[in-house]
Amino acid sequence: MKKKRGYIAAGFLSTVAALTLVTSPNLFAKGDNNTTVSKLEALTKFTQVIGTVEKYYVDDLTINDIINKAIKGLMANLDAHSSFLDEKSFKEMKIQTSGEFGGLGVTVGMRDGALTVIAPLEGTPAFKAGLKTGDIILKINDKSTLNMTLDEAVSLMRGKPKTKIMLTIVRKDEPKPIVVTIIRDIIKIQSVYTKKVDKEILYIRVVSFDKKIVKDIKKALMENPSAKGLILDLRNNPGGLLDQAVGLVDLFVDKGVIVSQKGRIKDENEIFNATSKGTFKHIPIVVLINGGSASASEIVSGSLQDHRRAVLVGEKTFGKGSVQIIMPINKIEALRLTIARYYLPSGRTIQAVGVTPDIIVPFGKVTVEEDGFSIKESELKEHLKSELEKIDGNGADKTKTKKLTPKKEKIITKEDLYNDNQLKEGVDILKALIITQEKK
Repeated sequence: MKKKRGYIAAGFLSTVAALTLVTSPNLFAKGDNNTTVSKLEALTKFTQVIGTVEKYYVDDLTINDIINKAIKGLMANLDAHSSFLDEKSFKEMKIQTSGEFGGLGVTVGMRDGALTVIAPLEGTPAFKAGLKTGDIILKINDKSTLNMTLDEAVSLMRGKPKTKIMLTIVRKDEPKPIVVTIIRDIIKIQSVYTKKVDKEILYIRVVSFDKKIVKDIKKALMENPSAKGLILDLRNNPGGLLDQAVGLVDLFVDKGVIVSQKGRIKDENEIFNATSKGTFKHIPIVVLINGGSASASEIVSGSLQDHRRAVLVGEKTFGKGSVQIIMPINKIEALRLTIARYYLPSGRTIQAVGVTPDIIVPFGKVTVEEDGFSIKESELKEHLKSELEKIDGNGADKTKTKKLTPKKEKIITKEDLYNDNQLKEGVDILKALIITQEKK
C-alpha cells in the first residue's frame, strides 16, 4: 500500500515540476487504454492551468505556492475533514496531540458549509462563555469564516493561554449575531462524572473519549454493584479515541460486531468484535444523546441501539462517521485524508446521517403545576399548629437555624430532573426497564 502511494506522489510531482507531461509507467500501470488516456488528458489540463496561473496571475507566485494552493483546494473539495497540513499546520497538529496548547475547549465541524459548534467541552473556556451546540461561528476576531477551511479556523482559535479571542456567532432564535469574548487556556478535561439517582440508578456522564474512559467507567460499575440501572450521558460529547468507544460498548455486549470501518483500500477495512470478558450484560441502560454527540459517541450509542442493549433518549446526533489518517508527504508537510467510513452492526452508516434516538425528547425544563395549599388530613393538625406558632412568635427562627446534612455522595435531585427533561425521561424509562427485568 505504501509503495503504491509513493508512486502516485512521484508521478504527480514530476509532472508539475517540469510543466510538461511525464508519463510514469507506475502511475498508469493499471487500467485499460481509455483510463490511461483519461488520466493523460486530466494531467495535461492540470499542467496547462498551472502554467497559465504562473505566467499571467497578477501576483508573482512560485511553483511551490501554486502547488500548495492547488492541494488545499483539492482536499477542501473532497470532504469537510480532509485537508492539507502545511508546515505550520503540521506543527500545530503535533502540539495539539501532545495536549500542551492553549485553546477554547470547543469541537467544531463544517455543516452545510458553515463553521458549526459540535459541542463545548464541560469546564472549558468555551463552556463557561456559553457557546452552545449548533452555534454558527461567523467571524473569528475580525476574520470571516466564509470559505475558511476547518484547519484554518482551528488554527485561529488556538493560541497562547490567557490571550483573548472574540467569536461572532449566529444562534437559532436570536435576532442578531452575538459577539462572545473568550480567554484561551490550557485545556484540561475531566472526562467522566459519576452520580446516583434514587440510590439504585447509576448516572455516568462522559465528556470526551480520552485514553482512560473504559477504565474509569468499569471502576464506577465495580464500585456500585447494587446499581440496578445505568444512565449513560453522551450529550455534547464530540468523540475521541476509537479504541475507547469500542471498549465501552464491549463492557455491555458479549458478542457480535461493535463497529466496522470500510474504505476503497482493503487494508484499511477493519471489524471490531465484542468479547465476553468483563461484560456487564444484564444491567439495563438508557443513553442520552443530542446534536452535540459525534464520532465515538455515535459509535457507542448506535452500536448499543443495534444490539438492543440500550434505549436512546434525546435528539438526533451530529453525523460524523468517517475515518481520517495523517499521511506525511515529507518531513514538514502531510495530508489528513478520509480513508473510510464507520458502519454500525446493522450495516447503517453514521456519516451525514447520525443516530436517531428511540425516544425523541427536545431539551427543556419540566413544567410542574403545584397546588399552593395541598395538605393531607393526617398532616392538618401539625400544619395548623406550626402556623399558630408563626403568629405568636414561638419557633419563628426554627427554619433559619436548621442545617442541612452534608451529602456523602453525589446525588441527582428531584430539582435536577425537573431542570433537565431529557434526563428525567431517561430515568423514568430506566425505572420501567428495571421493573420489567425484575419481573422476569
